[in-house]
Amino acid sequence: MEESLKVYVLLTDTGTIFTRLIKLFTKVSLNHASIALDPSLEEVYSFGRKCPKNPWIGGFVREDVRGELFDGATCAVFYCKVDRESYERMKSRIEEIRRNEHQYKYNLLGLFGILLKKRIRRERAYFCTQFVAAMLEENGIAISAKPSELTTPYDFEQTKALRTMYRGSLRSYIARQKEDMRCSAK
Repeated sequence: MEESLKVYVLLTDTGTIFTRLIKLFTKVSLNHASIALDPSLEEVYSFGRKCPKNPWIGGFVREDVRGELFDGATCAVFYCKVDRESYERMKSRIEEIRRNEHQYKYNLLGLFGILLKKRIRRERAYFCTQFVAAMLEENGIAISAKPSELTTPYDFEQTKALRTMYRGSLRSYIARQKEDMRCSAK
């Protein structure tokens, strides 16, 4: 029997001014999406702020969910099972983007495409939900009938492709995972 692994999708609300502005348009509370390769959220990737205090400089980021930007954040954690080959392919693709991150941009223009319900394709440019949806789509996991360029946080919450694992304080989730790991090590 083929071994299955889990890939995690993290939706967050950091409460920043930029997040509140996005919330005005989306009308949903969790507006940032990231992909994680482990339940303790040690390896979390997205397209977002390169500098936590400046929302206008963005690109590929390995996120520190224990850092200042996420302090006080609320979240939802989802997961899906994948086979080892898909997991390794996703991990390799993320590593490839990380190695060449200077070639990738934040797709701010693509956010306007969502508002206009018009797909705006840009090579090597993603916004957060587009990146997460693309990583999953490339491995046969469709979040919705929409292309990744039109995927919103709400689509992740509504899809049958993901299972809800947790909703609440990000800090509480991390503490719970730490406790679970400590208990399982005994």
